[in-house]
Amino acid sequence: MENTKTKKPFFYGWIIVVACMLIQAVPYGIATNVQPQFINFVTSAEGFTLTQFSLLFTIGTIVSAIASPYIGKILSDPKTNIKLVYLIGSVLCGGGFALFSLAGGNLWAYYGISALVQVGTSIVSAIGVPLLLNTWFKENKGLAMGLAFSGSGIGNIFLQQAAARLLSNPNYGYAKAYLIFGIISLVVSVLISIFMVRLPKGPEELAANVPRKKEKDNNPKTSITKWGYALKEVTQMKLFWVLAVGFIFVGFYVSGMSVQYTSYLYKSGFNATYVANIGSIFALFSILGNLSGGLFFDKLGIKKTLLLSGVMVILCGICLIFIPSIPALGYLFAILLGTTIFAYIIGPSYLTGALFGDREFGTILGIVQVFFAIGYALGTVLFGMSVDKFGYLTSWVITTIYAAIAYACLLIASVGIAKHNKEQNVTETKKIA
Repeated sequence: MENTKTKKPFFYGWIIVVACMLIQAVPYGIATNVQPQFINFVTSAEGFTLTQFSLLFTIGTIVSAIASPYIGKILSDPKTNIKLVYLIGSVLCGGGFALFSLAGGNLWAYYGISALVQVGTSIVSAIGVPLLLNTWFKENKGLAMGLAFSGSGIGNIFLQQAAARLLSNPNYGYAKAYLIFGIISLVVSVLISIFMVRLPKGPEELAANVPRKKEKDNNPKTSITKWGYALKEVTQMKLFWVLAVGFIFVGFYVSGMSVQYTSYLYKSGFNATYVANIGSIFALFSILGNLSGGLFFDKLGIKKTLLLSGVMVILCGICLIFIPSIPALGYLFAILLGTTIFAYIIGPSYLTGALFGDREFGTILGIVQVFFAIGYALGTVLFGMSVDKFGYLTSWVITTIYAAIAYACLLIASVGIAKHNKEQNVTETKKIA
């Protein structure tokens, strides 16, 4: 008689989750969440205008978006030494951030360094983290992604405090602060790359994550079957382009709701305490949102999770419209927007893996993220133009319409592709040997 109580081997995938949490908390957090704190100090010291210095964010985003498909292709290649690629990414991300300390009054140096930092961040985080998680997790993928991506919110709590203290200390200044944060990022990411990051050694190692119930009911190997489309096949699907358009519109609404609400609240006459409270609630629920979003995908499935997120985001837009007359809606807005953060943090990588499989996951994800980046970059400009011409209230109505279009596209594409995959039995017809 088989002993069903035999202790299962430890699943190394959970070490990968810890590694990804640390990547999101430190290298990603420093490159993305800490950099805005430097704006006032650098512009004041070097005489740059806000527009001039802020352009480094746009340049970094564009360069990393262009590089993402190529990074994904490299990381998806089974012959790639993933530790070596991660080490290169670590040097670009952490070492690049330290280089900001030498830029001084050279504006073009900031632009060039920003491009290097964001490419490095794409390697270790934007593409690297989803690829690692997708490779290790065929079960509990949403939970793993939720835990990993929550690292950025957790790390941000401490990084913001450290940045504020370093930058306001006259003994350091912005240049030394850049150097310190860059060294921290470099050391942490190099250690993670050397000692924690690796790919599975084989199907047996992945089988350690198969629940006992599935081991009884099915052949465990069916739960760890690797399948996937080639990039050429994906780009020939009409529904893939519907999904891509959906993420453009996700970028549109995110660039408005998550970035512009602060200035809107001030313009509406609310005091700094109220605005700070809204921001703190949003930050807290952003952490919870990544965790719950992963569970939503695992437990409810793609269709119900997207429906739930879509309804909550549309409610966010309605809250923004009526906040001036009903201030309590500001708190509901922060809760809902924070909870739905998973739609654009976890959503691209989860949907890419679930709908298109493993074969060229990194390359396809890179392309999906290009469309989100396009939407985010254009959305910022469109929102500003809309506010200038129509005012905030009309702009929030337009942004809410963007959200409705975004989720309509994501739902149509996801449901259609999932149906096609089932009809074609892609886990067998597109099986990876």
